[in-house]
Amino acid sequence: MLRIEDLTVEVAGRTVIKDLTLEVPKGETHVLFGPNGSGKSTLIKTIVGFSDYRVVKGRIYFKDRDITDMPINERIRLGIGVAFQNPPALRGVKLKDLVSGFLGRAGDELASLTRALNISNEFLERDLNVNFSGGEVKRSEILQLLAQRPEFVLIDEPDSGVDVENLERIGKVLNSYLSGSTGLLITHTGHILRYLNATKGHVIIHGTIACSGNPLRILTQILHEGYGWCEKCLLMGMRELH
Repeated sequence: MLRIEDLTVEVAGRTVIKDLTLEVPKGETHVLFGPNGSGKSTLIKTIVGFSDYRVVKGRIYFKDRDITDMPINERIRLGIGVAFQNPPALRGVKLKDLVSGFLGRAGDELASLTRALNISNEFLERDLNVNFSGGEVKRSEILQLLAQRPEFVLIDEPDSGVDVENLERIGKVLNSYLSGSTGLLITHTGHILRYLNATKGHVIIHGTIACSGNPLRILTQILHEGYGWCEKCLLMGMRELH
């Protein structure tokens, strides 16, 4: 469903993504690991089409269509949905109004999602992300994402700044949705993998994919040896870890 070929991206004149190739087939959930500053969030924003992220080489394909130069709104209409790590606060925009706009008259679906994410009616009436805690921001982002019913989800660190109870809720809701969809999730800690069945993992180092393979095996290696182990994989050209 998503295919990235030999991608190089510049941000403010600096190369952040370099010669990156990645494929996420339909029906699979892939996880992207990497240290801070490795290019994880840059990759997400490039796929979505942020104008500050300039593709200088390579192509991005979604459902066999070249979307490299496509505007953000057209990419979203094709079926891409995104949940950001640090979304903006919007005063005067109620969470309920925004989500209801996505769902239309599907009141039962809204009730089901809010119940699963433990979101109250009072919470729905609040201005979007204004004075939200870390866990509230994540639950709000996931609610908005799933209300759009995307075919392909991009999620930037769903386990960042979330307590154990909310992480379990978010993980189970995402796992249920992704069982019939496709997605790419960024995780720095790997905590989301306690509740989410990922198909494949990838490690990004210095803006390129260092290795790919079983996500739990990769996470175990990172926890035991750190990302220095991934640096060795990159230098040795060992791209698949089983």
